[in-house]
Amino acid sequence: MMIRTGVIGYGYWGPNIVRNLAEIPEMELRWVSDLRSDRLRLVSARYPGVRVTNDYREVCADPQVDAVVIAAPVSTHFPLAMAALGAGKHVLVEKPLAATVEEAQKLVDEARRRGLTLMVDHTFVYTGAVRKIKQLIEDLGELYYYDSVRVNLGLFQRDVNVIWDLAVHDFAIMDYTLGVEPTAITATGMSHVEGTSEDIAYITVFYPGELIAHVNVNWLSPLKVRRVLIGGSRRMMVYDDLETSEKLKIYDKGITVTNGNGPDTVYKLLVNYRTGDMWAPKLDVTEALNVMLRHFAECIETGRRPITDGVCGLKVVRMLEAATESAKQRGRLIEFPSAAAVSAEAV
Repeated sequence: MMIRTGVIGYGYWGPNIVRNLAEIPEMELRWVSDLRSDRLRLVSARYPGVRVTNDYREVCADPQVDAVVIAAPVSTHFPLAMAALGAGKHVLVEKPLAATVEEAQKLVDEARRRGLTLMVDHTFVYTGAVRKIKQLIEDLGELYYYDSVRVNLGLFQRDVNVIWDLAVHDFAIMDYTLGVEPTAITATGMSHVEGTSEDIAYITVFYPGELIAHVNVNWLSPLKVRRVLIGGSRRMMVYDDLETSEKLKIYDKGITVTNGNGPDTVYKLLVNYRTGDMWAPKLDVTEALNVMLRHFAECIETGRRPITDGVCGLKVVRMLEAATESAKQRGRLIEFPSAAAVSAEAV
């Protein structure tokens, strides 16, 4: 089955999507839409067989189009995706799914009502490293922490803060790999450019039990860092996306706590350190965007639920919205609905 596709948006991320679509045999690129004529001229020069338009409605109205990929500013995700779903098209939306939880929920409901595939481009989930983390995470034992530093100098976004721009990646990775729902979140942030939103933020996410996550995102760092540490009771993991080789390393390191004997046991806790081997698993080096688009095509053809479906996108938007609200209130703890319900029942 050939999936005939239109792309809305040819700015920063759109060219990468178009390039991959043009290279995937099971997908046919029919349309590219953008408001800027100079961007469309670039499309026509490189892909002469592709139709171009300044009006996205032409893409949605084409009965030959099966699916629409949206790579436009976040504020436009909801109206564009709703229009495409309303036209009976399967939809893939660049991260995040929408600008609010309410909008994301409406998109999920509309896709479900129409029996259409709704998927979010959480690209990092489709990297070889993150897919390998998902496979190996149980080997770490009981999970203790997820710690991420995702910083660089720029790129300042006009319509989102640094949380929505960078932390969205970690929230998607956490949702995919940790296998447990967060209970609460707190964040602090600051803006250093007049008239803009937060460019630095520190986010803590709480999970059931003893698992905690911390995410540091920053547009004002002199260095670009993309590093994640995941620690467990048996092993620890380091994922450095900027490494050219050995992006993922597994360390056989940890601690063992034993109690002393006698009435003063509490003062005789013994912490033993275990240091073993480090190994770097072989990773699939296929471009993540290519893997993601092929998965989108497969889900359309088979009816399979996408790994990063609309519900996943909704959960990530809920975390983004809560973190932003917490940052506005100088780190107030925001509980997620399930945690709040449990607290209410306990009272």
